[in-house]
Amino acid sequence: MDTGSIAWAITATALVLLMTPGVAFFYGGLVKAKSVVSMMMMSFGALGLISVLWILYGFSMSAVDAPTDFAGNPFADFGLGSLATGETSNTDLLGATFGATFAIITVALISGAIADRAKFGAWMIFAGIWATLVYFPVAAWVWGGGWIMELGNTLGLPGVIDYAGGTAVHINAGAAALALALVLGKRVGFQKGITKPHNVPLVLLGAAILWFGWFGFNAGAEWLNGLANVGLIVVNTLGATAAAILGWMVVEKVKDGKATAVGAASGAVAGLVAITPACANLEPGWALLLGVLAGAVCALAVELKFKLGFDDSLDVVGIHLVGGIIGTVYLGFFAIDTGLFTGGDLGQLAVQVIAAAAVLLYSFAVAFGLGFAIEKTIGFRVKNADEVAGIDTVVHGEEGYALSEL
Repeated sequence: MDTGSIAWAITATALVLLMTPGVAFFYGGLVKAKSVVSMMMMSFGALGLISVLWILYGFSMSAVDAPTDFAGNPFADFGLGSLATGETSNTDLLGATFGATFAIITVALISGAIADRAKFGAWMIFAGIWATLVYFPVAAWVWGGGWIMELGNTLGLPGVIDYAGGTAVHINAGAAALALALVLGKRVGFQKGITKPHNVPLVLLGAAILWFGWFGFNAGAEWLNGLANVGLIVVNTLGATAAAILGWMVVEKVKDGKATAVGAASGAVAGLVAITPACANLEPGWALLLGVLAGAVCALAVELKFKLGFDDSLDVVGIHLVGGIIGTVYLGFFAIDTGLFTGGDLGQLAVQVIAAAAVLLYSFAVAFGLGFAIEKTIGFRVKNADEVAGIDTVVHGEEGYALSEL
């Protein structure tokens, strides 16, 4: 492996790792001031826990010997001792570290659905078990030789396209977020406008960090391909995200009369989510259209929680689940050479829908069962009085802002 590719691998890994603090800023600004520490700690808790689990056994679980395997053997290289002593250990360990950053942020994304009302200890238990039962196996299904990766060969159709995680990251996290939102129930006084973001600049900062890091997220794996498609990936990551900002703001303006800064930031994230699976397989014009659609549809989708009665605090479902589905299924129509309208047939669409549906249903089922078990045993939700007062001091003994009494 040439030194330039290795250098890009290190850079991309650092970029993706920075995305989890970006999520913490983005989510932290959206909650009320008395919950910002709790919100950000769930991201940092995931960063610590999932990193350790990935090194111990998660990486070993993320690749399989045969498509029929559920997951890799967690004890195949416990603690990565063998990987660290092999002839290609330098690049192998880089690949393992890059994969860890995806596992970390996938778990962190879920936390936005349960903002303002979750116990930190219960969240950490959920995060560790969910990563073990869901993320590590799903990563094997999608990228590690598993059944989704081989679905096209099995059915005699084009292969599933998920370059950077539409299914494994965003649909996976979004489905789990929906499950936890249902288990923990609604916040006290839940209704439209229940809380306003306490710090809009923090939201914009988080979105900016996410966009910055996303170039590593989408283009990072190109170090294994000699950077062959990096130009297409980079321009699509820029274009789709920018178009999604416009799509979201137009919907806001038409619907509410004003385009907001939080809406622009949310639109950017929606565009990033949608382009994630498609970044290497769309012409730039189709990526722009995807961004506009994702921004507009997600701007409407975040209102569903009020109509359907589930309290997804920070719109993980409306942005990550819906955006992930849009980006994954869109490839069935517009993927280069294989999309229905770009030289292919219904085969690409079929495998994209199967993969998206399977990950959604599996993640939701496991997350719901796990969250329910935690809630009925040690309790997942804080007391209503603590929620109303703000949970930072109750859960962490800290306040986000030390304001003078004067």
